[in-house]
Parts: sequence; structure tokens; C-alpha cells
Amino acid sequence: MKLYGLIGEKLEHSFSKNFFTEKFEKEGIDAQYELYELPQITEFPTLLANNEFYGLNVTFPYKEKVMDYIDQMDPEALEIGAINTIRFKRRGGRVNTKGYNTDVIGFTNSIRPLLQPHHKHALILGTGGASKAIRFALNKLGIDCQLVSRHAQDFPCAINYHQLTQEVMEKHEIIVNCSPLGMYPKVDVAPSIPYQLLNQRHLLFDLVYNPENTLFCQLGREHGATVKNGLEMLHEQALASWHIWNKD
Repeated sequence: MKLYGLIGEKLEHSFSKNFFTEKFEKEGIDAQYELYELPQITEFPTLLANNEFYGLNVTFPYKEKVMDYIDQMDPEALEIGAINTIRFKRRGGRVNTKGYNTDVIGFTNSIRPLLQPHHKHALILGTGGASKAIRFALNKLGIDCQLVSRHAQDFPCAINYHQLTQEVMEKHEIIVNCSPLGMYPKVDVAPSIPYQLLNQRHLLFDLVYNPENTLFCQLGREHGATVKNGLEMLHEQALASWHIWNKD
């Protein structure tokens, strides 16, 4: 039986285990998918030493930190600067690991049908590993991006939330939440953007998928914006991960 899994800091409400378990059962695949909570990324080598993995997914907050432990990087993932998928290759008793980023595929496939000709500029809320993939994907779609962070002083290309003026909000008609704000069980919080400045030309995309109707999406919808959560993106990136793990 082949072993796959997900590493992250808090995984109790993860989608991935159910998704892959159902896939394995439905398709008669002799494999299992488990969740591995790591309080520190420094515990990653021990996890690898104690388990014979064939593939791993990576989630918050280790998409960048885990790169230090990977043998090879896919060129696109290296350019992004974050990974969410690790492939294990065994040859002659040796194990080689390679990092990939399937967030780009998942996000692109999910948001593309919603894009309109006027969607030329985007605000990306958050500066972690997920935001790097989203920025990369939007740039490939020809969309200019502006990072927004509570810690903008640490990122030369980011602005603070208090700098989201009417002019900024009117220009940036795509807003992507790449932060964990609003994720279960803390469902009563949302990024601090001026929701009253939203209108029907805005598109809000929330990478959070649990709950499906996040407060970020609720507030966007109340002001006429088109909204979408991250559930379809997660399906798409999971399938892309499976393809990577099983390609020749």
C-alpha cells in the first residue's frame, strides 16, 4: 500500500484526507492518505525517516520553509518560491524528493471563467507561500498585482490595509484573500478591507474553503461583488498533485 499525506501546522479540518480516501476507494487504488501535523518544520526529516512516502502535499505555514529540505525543484515552483506538492522517486535504494506548486493550476482553472475584460488589476491579501503562487498565476493571466499586508514594512512591494483608499479599490477589481482569516473555527473574522467601496465590477476570491460561505464572501456579495471560495481550486490542485505523483 502506497502512502501519501499532507503536512502543515493545524490540519484537523483539512479537506485532503477525505478527498483522497474517497478517490482511492472509488478507483480501487491500494493507497492511503494521512495528515501529519508538524509544530515545527524541523521535524520534517524525522517524519521522512519514519515513513515510506510516495507523495506529500504541503499547507500553511510550510510552503516556503519546506523548500530547504527538498532535493530538487520544478522550475516554476522555484520561480514562485513556494511549493505545495512533493514527489518521491526511489531508485537503487535511494530516495529523491522534488518540489512542485499546483496552487497555480488550481487557482487559474478556478478563476479564469469569472474574469471579465475590465479585470486588469488585483489586490492580494497576505504575503505567505499561497500569495506567491496566486501572484504568479495572475501575472501569467496578464493581471497586475498589489500585495496587501498587516506587516507591509517587511515587504517593499506591499501596502498596508489602511492604504486601501477609494482610488485603490476602484482600480483593483479583483481581490484575493490568501490569508487564513475566516477559516473554521474562527468564522466571524474577515480581512479588513473597505467593503463599502465594493460594487458589481469587483471579483472576490477566497482561498479559504471551510466554511464555504466565508464572511469575506458574504460581505462581498452584500455589496454586489462576484465571489468564489477556494473549494474548486483545492480539487483542481489535488488532482494535479496526483498526476505529478504518478507520472513517469
